[in-house]
Amino acid sequence: MSVRLGFAVVRKPLCALILIGLAMAPAWAQRGRPTVPLGDGPWVYETYEPDTRIRVTVVTKGLSRPWSMAWLPDGAMLVTERAGRLRIVRDGVLDPEPVAGIPGDIVAGGLSGLLEVSLHPDFERNRYVYFTYTKPAEYGPTTALARGRWADGAIEDIRDIFVGDSSGEGNSGGAARLAWAPDGKIHMTMGGAGAVGDERAQDLGNHKGKTLRLNDDGGAPEDNPFAGREGARPEIFTRGHRNPIGLAFHPDTGQLWATEQGPQGGDEANILLPGRNYGWPIVTYGRNYNGTPASEQPWMEGLVAPEIFWVPSIATSGMVFYTGDAMPAWQGNLFVGGMVEARIPRTGQLQRIVFNENGEIRREALLRDLRQRIRDVRQGPDGLLYLLTDEDDGALLRIEPAP
Repeated sequence: MSVRLGFAVVRKPLCALILIGLAMAPAWAQRGRPTVPLGDGPWVYETYEPDTRIRVTVVTKGLSRPWSMAWLPDGAMLVTERAGRLRIVRDGVLDPEPVAGIPGDIVAGGLSGLLEVSLHPDFERNRYVYFTYTKPAEYGPTTALARGRWADGAIEDIRDIFVGDSSGEGNSGGAARLAWAPDGKIHMTMGGAGAVGDERAQDLGNHKGKTLRLNDDGGAPEDNPFAGREGARPEIFTRGHRNPIGLAFHPDTGQLWATEQGPQGGDEANILLPGRNYGWPIVTYGRNYNGTPASEQPWMEGLVAPEIFWVPSIATSGMVFYTGDAMPAWQGNLFVGGMVEARIPRTGQLQRIVFNENGEIRREALLRDLRQRIRDVRQGPDGLLYLLTDEDDGALLRIEPAP
């Protein structure tokens, strides 16, 4: 017996009844409800695109608040846990022992912790592994980029190659995604300016609310847009961001895209251009948490308007443009993780965004019936999509064509 929920086909009747009850419950009834167990799957979905029927399978469970993933050349996967552990998954089996070498002074909690993991584009030669994390500093926790060398299943010779500004004001943690440009430069996001009215996102004298462009040793390239400008941090690539938490290059245009969390509404997806200002907190489509508008108007001449925005917010997370052959109707689509919609618990989802030559033409929300916070989405070497759920008992999921 199967029960169809929207596009989902759930194979267990009892699980289906639970999910139907949650879906019908008003927001006030879901508030405070414990996390919904994921179940063992698989789950089969009909999607909007013709001949694209997918199956979602659990690769492994037992991860604690996972944040990011990266593949080693032998097919094993590195996964970060926000509490400060780097885990490895081989052939779908989670190694019970964390990878050795990660610093022990990671500040975890809220938006902070061990965050991104990424391999150098020339990893086969230099064995460099990069990761971002929150560390203690003189004026409060700050975000750092570290580099180490992969050796016999551990990371050696770890050192910080970039450390952001430390400040005791507001949220000093936040987003820290990485993306490698074709020219070998690292692009890195920096949150920490999330409070309404926090002007640090506009201030070129600090790293909060910015995206950065770095050399692979952490230094600032000489051709950065603010290099040599008095009072400006030379690493800054763009400014005016709240909490930029996803980062990916478009496979065809080569443009760098970032997702950004707004307050109550106002999540964005932006095309990042060197030296440009993306408006936070001067303009936003979001509202304060008391319901009042966070800015007098959502746009202003001279500030870059978002390519895509969400009202209400879905708490955007990781992002990827799909280029694989397994789901050909999805090629060129943007996939964005969502952790909670309109501040209603258990509304995590994966959004698929379709474009034509003029821009966005439709969105499809997937996996909402799983009631999981989707923290990251990546395309694997096998051309399939992989997801991490941001839960105490987090999971690694795989999306593949249904048989």
